[in-house]
Amino acid sequence: MASRRSRRLGSFVTFAAAVVFLLASGASGAAGSLDRPGPARPPLVLPLTLAYPNASRLLSSARRGLGDGHNPNARMRLHDDLLTNGYYTTRLYIGTPSQEFALIVDSGSTVTYVPCATCEQCGNHQDPRFQPDLSSTYSPVKCNVDCTCDNERNQCTYERQYAEMSSSSGVLGEDIVSFGKESELKPQHAVFGCENTETGDLFSQHADGIMGLGRGQLSIMDQLVDKGVISDSFSLCYGGMDVGGGTMVLGGMPAPPDMVFSHSDPVRSPYYNIELKEMHVAGKALRLDPRIFDSKHGTVLDSGTTYAYLPEQAFVAFKDAVSSKINSLKKIRGPDPNYKDICFAGAGRNVSQLSEVFPDVDMVFGNGQKLSLSPENYLFRHSKVEGAYCLGVFQNGKDPTTLLGGIIVRNTLVTYDRHNEKIGFWKTNCSELWERLHISEVPSPAPSGSSGSEGDMAPAPAPSGLPEFDVGLITFDMSINVTYPNLKPHLHELAKLMAKELDIDSRQVRVMNVTSQGNSTLIRWGIFPAGSSNSMSNATAMGIIYRLTQHHVQLPENFGSYQLLEWNVQPLSRRSWFQDHIVSILIGIVLVVLLTLSAILVLLVWRKKFRGQAAYRPVDSVVPEQELQPL
Repeated sequence: MASRRSRRLGSFVTFAAAVVFLLASGASGAAGSLDRPGPARPPLVLPLTLAYPNASRLLSSARRGLGDGHNPNARMRLHDDLLTNGYYTTRLYIGTPSQEFALIVDSGSTVTYVPCATCEQCGNHQDPRFQPDLSSTYSPVKCNVDCTCDNERNQCTYERQYAEMSSSSGVLGEDIVSFGKESELKPQHAVFGCENTETGDLFSQHADGIMGLGRGQLSIMDQLVDKGVISDSFSLCYGGMDVGGGTMVLGGMPAPPDMVFSHSDPVRSPYYNIELKEMHVAGKALRLDPRIFDSKHGTVLDSGTTYAYLPEQAFVAFKDAVSSKINSLKKIRGPDPNYKDICFAGAGRNVSQLSEVFPDVDMVFGNGQKLSLSPENYLFRHSKVEGAYCLGVFQNGKDPTTLLGGIIVRNTLVTYDRHNEKIGFWKTNCSELWERLHISEVPSPAPSGSSGSEGDMAPAPAPSGLPEFDVGLITFDMSINVTYPNLKPHLHELAKLMAKELDIDSRQVRVMNVTSQGNSTLIRWGIFPAGSSNSMSNATAMGIIYRLTQHHVQLPENFGSYQLLEWNVQPLSRRSWFQDHIVSILIGIVLVVLLTLSAILVLLVWRKKFRGQAAYRPVDSVVPEQELQPL
């Protein structure tokens, strides 16, 4: 937990010595674009993968403008959770043949970089370092007047230093970057950093590097927009507490009709900001001067930050307002003695019922529209006390900036519409947003009654009914964010926990198959009928499936986060008496044959022994006289 607060920006520190770079001139020695796209500009959907804590990255920027397009979504499955380890990553593929990397999705950073094979001071990360010599399409960005050069004046360099005092530096290169086989966006040439030195959190983190989505010429967003392959917009959608999952979309996508927007001013600040005017707790506005959220950089959204940080006066008012609404709970110490967390015990384990105990919070924008926050948007689970939660909103030191990290937008689709200078928010179930985008192709853990349209992206509900048949078996695939060697000794314990969460007998839950997937483990579970019964009722099966698809299964923190990938219901097999008892019949036949052979063998041995005894006569024994035959 010691590194948890390192994600907080006590002040916005940006160090960008060495990069003022024009792509057109700086990449003059590089190969051209791999494929010039047609008129359509498909947005790109990328998977988010959980990684370890890190700070926000806030860097230099430049404005871009390109008209939005209504394009089909490229579809890729997403994974992960926000608070278990601290941030999200996505998979990026660089080079020919491609080399894979797990990069932190960071809307506050303007450069994408990975560790280089020549790095002299890089930590041990998730994937092997990038090897330029193994890529046939790699080319260094040659030294020019628009960049800072290395000591030999051969290649452009970059350097970034962040608020928590971690840093990254290296050289700039260009290569083909792709986003997975399921992406509709073709591979593109892009400039990225090849790290030679990293310090602080960047050195110790598990993720390989950073994917910069901020405003700036080296940002992956700006490069793709300049090429005209996507619209000037991207979206992020993070899953809820204990659930994980999510989606990142590069490019435009249809906005839901009830999405709320706030103006975002790129001139005022290089960071993605919103116009926050008021905060309400339980419907009552905090007594604050609206200008408190408008100091310095204003209110900043940053996907690389985990929690939310308010100016001192706003934090005190928020903390007091929330505490006054939960007198029924006991205030306890936080999970880490190094921090004075504000925590409450007695709320229960069910996240869906937190709204019955904790108040709702509203953020009111300058245009009067408001974003409603549920308790999972400002609380995190206490790691040592079951049923206890802590405030995920902290004081931003003496810095007047309001910084909103990922916790604020859990289960919220956030669209960064850079072209129209606004940011949209839409409350939804981000863990199932993927299923809506894939409803015609990927089996959904929560199918809806109709296929719907891609424009209508409401989360798929749990099934309202199953076909009327007796259920013989329920199977489901679950991806757990724990490595297989660490999980293997606890599989039996995990099966018991699954049974408890599903409210069934532990003998009904069995592990069907286990597959190691790097930093996660894929488990196929089987739910069998109770006792000696060979089937379960439709209603029983529905109850189990409902608990699964509505994420009522909550695992202890040591098991990490999980994602339900697919479930399947198998009807009771209708077979003849002979088919049901074929195994017993075969076993009976084998036993009869074995007994018969054994009896024959015993009989033969006995007869042989008896004959041997009858033929023996002692020398002096009396024998019956034989009649002499004439000669």
